[in-house]
Amino acid sequence: MDDSAVVAHHATLEDKRAQYMAPNVQKRKRIRNIVIGALAVLLALAVALGALYFFVLRKHSSNKDNTTSGGGSGSSLTGGSPTRTSSGASPSNTVRVTGGDGSVVTFEDGSTMVYRNSFAGTWYYDPNDPFNNNAQAQSWTPPLNTTFKFGTNKIRGVNLGGWLNTEPFISPALYEKYLDASTPAIDEWTLSTNMAADKASGGLGQLENHYATFITEEDFALIAAAGLNFVRIPFPYWAISVFPGEPFLEGTAWKYFLKAIQWARKYGIRINLDLHAIPGSQNAFNHSGKFGLVNWLYGTMGLANAQRSLDIIRILVEFISQLQYSPVIPVFGLVNEPLAPSIGIDVLGSFYLQAYYMIRNITGVGTGKGPFITIHDGFLPINGWYGFLSGADRIMLDTHPYLCFQALDPSPPSQQAGRPCGAWAGRINQTMQNFGMVNAGEWSLGYTDCGLFLNGVGLGTRYEGNLSTFPSTRIGSCAPVLDWENYNQSTKSGLMAFGLAQMDVLQNWFFWTWKIGNSSVSGRVESPHWSYRLGWENGWLPKDPRSASGVCASQGVTTLWTPPLAAWQTGGQGAGTIAAGQLQTYGAWPPTTMSPSVNNVQALPQYTPTGSLPTLPVPTFTGSVASTVSPGDGWYDSSDTVGYYTSIQGCSYPNGWSAVSAPIPTGCGGSARKRNGGQVVAAAAAGPPWATITPSPRLR
Repeated sequence: MDDSAVVAHHATLEDKRAQYMAPNVQKRKRIRNIVIGALAVLLALAVALGALYFFVLRKHSSNKDNTTSGGGSGSSLTGGSPTRTSSGASPSNTVRVTGGDGSVVTFEDGSTMVYRNSFAGTWYYDPNDPFNNNAQAQSWTPPLNTTFKFGTNKIRGVNLGGWLNTEPFISPALYEKYLDASTPAIDEWTLSTNMAADKASGGLGQLENHYATFITEEDFALIAAAGLNFVRIPFPYWAISVFPGEPFLEGTAWKYFLKAIQWARKYGIRINLDLHAIPGSQNAFNHSGKFGLVNWLYGTMGLANAQRSLDIIRILVEFISQLQYSPVIPVFGLVNEPLAPSIGIDVLGSFYLQAYYMIRNITGVGTGKGPFITIHDGFLPINGWYGFLSGADRIMLDTHPYLCFQALDPSPPSQQAGRPCGAWAGRINQTMQNFGMVNAGEWSLGYTDCGLFLNGVGLGTRYEGNLSTFPSTRIGSCAPVLDWENYNQSTKSGLMAFGLAQMDVLQNWFFWTWKIGNSSVSGRVESPHWSYRLGWENGWLPKDPRSASGVCASQGVTTLWTPPLAAWQTGGQGAGTIAAGQLQTYGAWPPTTMSPSVNNVQALPQYTPTGSLPTLPVPTFTGSVASTVSPGDGWYDSSDTVGYYTSIQGCSYPNGWSAVSAPIPTGCGGSARKRNGGQVVAAAAAGPPWATITPSPRLR
């Protein structure tokens, strides 16, 4: 073939090849497109499933308390504040029910926030599944759907002081308004009295405004972001009921405690519910409701007020033991800071045992059956409680080691860090060994008592020197302590070291308190060493509380307690069998004697359990959720049917808050009582003979 023939032949072959290949190319293109499309669908499905796994179905298994530098995304020593947007806008993530660091979370009021948690914590709230417990505060804290192992997992907590139970130094603006009243506001009794008379300002409704604004959902998000996993919530008895003549705002605080449960659940935070104020005052301090006199387990109305407090405890435990709430509230404090030097350890111990029996007859015995029961040391040496109620099911000792109320040391913060480890390591370690679980329910950065109203309204400070009140302790000026806006780096570093030492030696703790409100006079915080949030945001409290680990060892204190606790101490084998000697010592209820100089306790005024029993309201839901979700009925044990303590007909009771030395009225006493089938019957003078808890009888 010549060249022209070759070209022609080649062209013919190409034409034929093109004719042959055209349909196959199209077919292969279709196949390729189908394959690519299928792969894209599979990839999208994989991404969706991954997101679903991370955001909805993720089961958190990293519960190890890791003290290394790792802490989730970013540095473990950085926290981060959420960025909040205004309310009213439609949230952009209406379908999102969970998220981690950097996710957008929507608050109850419709406002949104970028959630910052560098410790791999995740929030979770599904309005269609409101009791879901998938949230986790940090990677090292068990999620709420997993048991918190007391003694092994560490409590790193903060109090929500001054919120539902107000205190002048925490919420000074509430009190400053009524300092010039004919009866100045010095405690919640006088505050409530002044507010009720001030109709123009909203009366007692001012307290509800405080509840609604002082602590909000944003605080719970920040608490998780700060590396904290527990809140201790001081709770007043008037959130449930009041008796005639008591000026407190009745019932309203409960609505906000329900919000606290929801917020804690959303951010994976657990609650220690602490009964902070009880009828008659357990310590005469302003935070007990009324400053001045102890009328609980002390004086003429001491027994009657104790009976009322047992009812309050009973109602709260019935509520929090419901399965919808128990994972969020695993700790219950019987009574905050009872003044045992006045009351007496035998009398206080008798009450503790009585309350213990009542609670465990409601919940049963063993892990998962009701909360840990916290008892305060009553300001007695902690070693006096070694062996107390040995064998009891899940009791925890609460101690409040404040250095500033002991011998004052005016040294600068840089010299304070050496005090806690040496002072407290021995007694904390020995208590974990000889008693069981112990937590520091309150502590602070206060190395002086500088702070507006810290010692009480009008009492000044020992540090600065109110000569009429503290004549022998005037040692300097509070000005440099309170000038927190101008702290230099040395001061901040010293406070940081002081705080880390306390965290390390106390091991399980709740800082007092999360937030101090501004003074209405100065417009600023006047007690800076008592606000965790202020210190966290301004650089004198750690971004990661785990950085406290090893501080005491660096000071040569190497005897920190090593877990775990004994099985019976955490609800395992042997729990519930109380040592016979302890029953013999504390088993009488009511106690046989009571201070001051009451030798016939049976003759003291008492109440009778024949009143209408109040139960606490549960959350309400609307729409389809209302028919698919059960919030409970407020009462865990349906067989617990005995009535509420109420006045005995015909008895003229003395004032329950000022009756220490009042004459004992006639017709108001009686023998010790117990609940049995709804009837009030006489009990043996020796009190409960049982060494183990049984479903009945229920003691009163």
